[in-house]
Amino acid sequence: MKPTDLAYYLSKYFGNYLPNVVGASTKTLISYEKTFCLLFEFCTESKKIKVGKLEIQQITPLLIMDFLQHLEDLGNSVSTRNQRLSAIRSFFGYLQTIEPKYILCSQNILSVKFKRHQKSTINYLTEDELKLVLEMPQVNYKRQYRDLLLLTMLYDTAARVSELTNIQLKDIRFEYPYTVVLTGKGNKSRIVPLSPNTFKLLEIYTTKEKLNILSNRYLFLNHSNERFTSEGITYIVKKYTDLARLQKTSLPAVITPHSFRHSKAMHLLQNGVNLVYIRDFLGHASIKSTEIYAKSDSETKRKILESAYSNLYNANVPEELWTQDTKLFDWLKNMCK
Repeated sequence: MKPTDLAYYLSKYFGNYLPNVVGASTKTLISYEKTFCLLFEFCTESKKIKVGKLEIQQITPLLIMDFLQHLEDLGNSVSTRNQRLSAIRSFFGYLQTIEPKYILCSQNILSVKFKRHQKSTINYLTEDELKLVLEMPQVNYKRQYRDLLLLTMLYDTAARVSELTNIQLKDIRFEYPYTVVLTGKGNKSRIVPLSPNTFKLLEIYTTKEKLNILSNRYLFLNHSNERFTSEGITYIVKKYTDLARLQKTSLPAVITPHSFRHSKAMHLLQNGVNLVYIRDFLGHASIKSTEIYAKSDSETKRKILESAYSNLYNANVPEELWTQDTKLFDWLKNMCK
């Protein structure tokens, strides 16, 4: 059977363009592939269009809108809906650049708008809350010492989960100034400093484990002696934050590995670090992504406003504010007669 034009260009898109030209991460590839699998499933079941016969011209804005609504009807959030649309728009953005005859069709799809939604507030821990969480691992146990190092580096480097699990021993500079190379989203790398306290934990760990600091071994391995998965990191975070919550019930109800990244960014901001430096530290492509922390930092806003208050007040206000007005009471009594 002759392949359709959609099959041909999708193969080029996933087989060459995304991995080799864009340099998309494995996570991105999986997410985009999932989007098109869902779209094909929708076309087959709801539109009665067989995948093997689906042509590019059949993918219209109306079809995409129906597909997106279908996702929401299934319980997907608006954020997930927009992520699926982003994957579809990415393909048609690519298509219009390599095949002029599809420009009109592509631009019609690119005209489908993202749906606005209320963004959730930044979920982060205060410095005292974070300190409590880091006190939970019992460091006299080998595995829990590893967990302490993992949690500490998660916060100190503000690493994404994928960046933390990708750290190899050779990525760490064991001489002052201590640094680590993080490689994650979009296969981009950045160098992040390590605090002396974090490095001390790291040095003790590598020495006791007798690790070759120049090797390609991943820093954090699970009980199967394999690289940690994101689920494994999430489990460790939940384990110790649940323990901390037993001592302090005011901890946020949901704390994820990304909460540590948010916490580091908020603490840097609260300590006066410029947003531009925080952007570079976090590895954001645009400062707009970093500005969400400034918008969420109510504590810093409160301190700025308090420091800006002028001492304008009436110093003659008595401690006893209200006194009885006997004339008023007499007048009211006469009115009621």
